[in-house]
Amino acid sequence: MAAAGKAGSPPYSHPGHGESSLGRVSFLGARPPAEVEAMAGGLRGLSQETFRRLLTVVVSALEGKDCKESVRAIAESVDLSEEQLTSLISGMYTLLREALRLPVSTFKQEVFKEDLQELRIPEEFIMDFASVVFGNRHPVVEATTMKQGNKLPSVNDIKWRVDVAISTSSLARALQPSILMLLKLSDGTAHRFEVPVVKFQELRYNVALILKEMNDLEKRSILKIQD
Repeated sequence: MAAAGKAGSPPYSHPGHGESSLGRVSFLGARPPAEVEAMAGGLRGLSQETFRRLLTVVVSALEGKDCKESVRAIAESVDLSEEQLTSLISGMYTLLREALRLPVSTFKQEVFKEDLQELRIPEEFIMDFASVVFGNRHPVVEATTMKQGNKLPSVNDIKWRVDVAISTSSLARALQPSILMLLKLSDGTAHRFEVPVVKFQELRYNVALILKEMNDLEKRSILKIQD
């Protein structure tokens, strides 16, 4: 008969999604993106040669290069469906993009490898991923990613007012308040749209929830710069 455990000691359990065996949050977030999880499953049984060809394509894409011909060449030479190829490339792209956003001064290679092990990615593939994130191509990919991000316009001004429709063809909207919003962007464009009060309340709640989660994450030691 097995001996009873100590009183109050919880049974061993596997870490949940996005949580390492040490209880910290993965660099991919509290829950890894669906495409990364699908990619991790698709890597099992994949040859290292095919993986490295796909990795080369993904890194080239992160550097802003046109990879259509390279993808087509891989598709014609490997026994993978279009859906499988798309899943692998999408997941690898997302994983590397998220890792490359973190400063190498605080993001440790051991932490990165541990997070990929939690996803059950084969060890030989983990080494190849790490060589991209922490190798000499990191500055090039990081600079391209930042340059692409800078192309997106920012919000310069926002105006809003509450409006009530008195005369409308829809009885459901009659006398129902809504919020009219006007956004002016840094590229000179302006966007006007209408938001029902119910949807605005949902937006307000979700923004508050995200801010709370960001605050909770900042309290975790993994996101703090160690002396």
